[in-house]
Amino acid sequence: MSPTDQADLWARSEAADRQRLLELREQLAYHAWRYYVLDDPQIPDAEYDRLMEELRVLEARYPQWVTPDSPTQRVGGQPLQAFAPVPHRVPMLSIRTETDTSPEAALAFDARIRKELGLGPDDAPVDYVAEPKFDGLAIALHYEHGVLVRAATRGDGLTGEDVTHTVRTIGQVPLRLRETAQRIPRLEVRGEVYMRRDDFEALNERQRQRQDKTFVNPRNAAAGAVRQLDPAVAAARPLSFFAYGLGDVTPAEQGGPTFERHWQVLQALREWGFAVTDLAERCAGGQALADYHRRLGQQRDALPFDIDGVVYKVDRLDWQQRLGFVTREPRWALAHKYPAQEMLTRVLAIDVQVGRTGKLTPVAKLEPVFVGGVTVTNATLHNEDEVLRKDVRVGDTVIVRRAGDVIPEVVAVAPPLPQPRGEPFCMPAQCPVCGSAVVREPGEVDHRCSGGLYCPAQRKQAILHFAQRRAMDIEGLGDKLVDQLVDGGLVRTVADLYRLGLRQLAELPRMADKSAGNVLAAIERSKATTLARFLYALGIRHVGESTARDLARHFGRLEAIMDASEEALQQVPDVGPVVARSIRTFFDQPHNREVVEQLRACGVHWDEGPAIAAAGPQPLAGKTLVLTGTLPTLTREQAKALIEAAGGRVSDSVSRKTDYVVAGQAAGSKLDKALALGVPVLDEAGLRALLSP
Repeated sequence: MSPTDQADLWARSEAADRQRLLELREQLAYHAWRYYVLDDPQIPDAEYDRLMEELRVLEARYPQWVTPDSPTQRVGGQPLQAFAPVPHRVPMLSIRTETDTSPEAALAFDARIRKELGLGPDDAPVDYVAEPKFDGLAIALHYEHGVLVRAATRGDGLTGEDVTHTVRTIGQVPLRLRETAQRIPRLEVRGEVYMRRDDFEALNERQRQRQDKTFVNPRNAAAGAVRQLDPAVAAARPLSFFAYGLGDVTPAEQGGPTFERHWQVLQALREWGFAVTDLAERCAGGQALADYHRRLGQQRDALPFDIDGVVYKVDRLDWQQRLGFVTREPRWALAHKYPAQEMLTRVLAIDVQVGRTGKLTPVAKLEPVFVGGVTVTNATLHNEDEVLRKDVRVGDTVIVRRAGDVIPEVVAVAPPLPQPRGEPFCMPAQCPVCGSAVVREPGEVDHRCSGGLYCPAQRKQAILHFAQRRAMDIEGLGDKLVDQLVDGGLVRTVADLYRLGLRQLAELPRMADKSAGNVLAAIERSKATTLARFLYALGIRHVGESTARDLARHFGRLEAIMDASEEALQQVPDVGPVVARSIRTFFDQPHNREVVEQLRACGVHWDEGPAIAAAGPQPLAGKTLVLTGTLPTLTREQAKALIEAAGGRVSDSVSRKTDYVVAGQAAGSKLDKALALGVPVLDEAGLRALLSP
């Protein structure tokens, strides 16, 4: 082959590579737009990654073809030493903020606009565009013939900072606009960089796992990411972007776009490839603005991102020019705020509250502060680990957050720190309500009171659990009656249920002699029960029905369980160190033992018998069975009772450790899985054969 022929072949190969490179960039830009802007991807992530890798290979082969708008350039380059200043040819003015959160503020804004436009009562309503006021960072994106060349912060409104290197990492910011915008020589798009709430929580969770500092709120995390000198740091934080307007644009007579209304601008931004919020609406007149403010406020807490108000803009652009500006604010727009969700206040004390289940929660007592539409005096600190991680102490000034009906919480300590500071928080060793021991199980973040039967804070929960059908089965003893009994001082522990009289019950609201008699009869019937039911009714943490039955079969007598060591308890099937420690802690509390003795004294009794070891071998000892379908003569509960009485264990799921599956009519997926795993399958007759001596 001659040198000329070789040159022609190379040229043809290079031209093909060039064409493929351009195709890849176009495909990747399209699929990124569908993923980040429309939230409607057409290809799986793996295919997108394959296309991206092919583009990287081509650009590595031809580095001279790498351009700033290439999808490979979202993260790249060396960290900057400083931010370069970017003058705003069209100032990024702030919008006048209305702190009156009532509907009257929207009506007053409309009245002022009508007056300044010289409109009378008979003139048509003014058209507005109402949009969410995003709680993020304002950004100006500069494009030349559709290619992103610069991104800048608002700064002081006249000069911002060049943050192109970090903004390129945001998937919702197009590096090259769609074809309809590529003819525009100069186009500045303005919008908001923000962080979704789920992305913010995931980011903070990663920070906690690395034992790094967590972020106070999504806005701070987003703003801090944009103003990073190293783009790789920004890329590690999940940022999003909404476009909402234009800045400096080539005039129409020089090839720029022509618009008559702001609503048309929003539609054009969508067509060019930007994410534009679907929450924007056109509103006619002040009442429509007030209704929008109210409706969006009702959705506020359910939105995937934070907003702190809404923005009203006169829709007609010629009217915007006519209204002009006052100082550095447009007359034609207004930011109508919602009640603040975060405020500063001081910690006066840190108390510990005990919940219905015995969980201890530290609570900050605060100087009263108006936040989220209400006056807040208490805020949760969640648990001891959170208090220590945030290092909240009495006397500190803190950021308190309240969103909707969510319980107010302390987000962080606000500098400067007082000197000297209070002592670090420490969870008490005894329950502040009943004095029982406070325990924290390995691997858990919560501390709990161990005085379940005695602790007043857990009283209602303990009674409801004690009375439920699968425990002592006291029919008629529901939430409302328990509230009346406890709030009226008639019942302090479960033993007091057996001391109630007819007159006491009949005199309660919505009770009469007949209803009271029925409840008393149910209480009387519950006195005779089984050891397994009684153990379950005590509400010992981690002791469910199955574990209670195993304990009853293994030990036979309540005293043996109450006095058993942790080592002895762990001899029971499925009782490990955590469960054994929980049982031991429960019966180590004198208050709990006292309530058990009071129940005995009131006539509560249960069947007791020899322990399994003394009862001789059982036909299903150590076997695990699964029930599925309908048996001919046995109900599911009856079959379960027979299996457990024979020493077997009934499981809800089939695994390789399952010994038998008992299948009846209309058996479902459990039977299919048993056959697939080779687990023996029995019918009712086969089960009865196993149960036979």
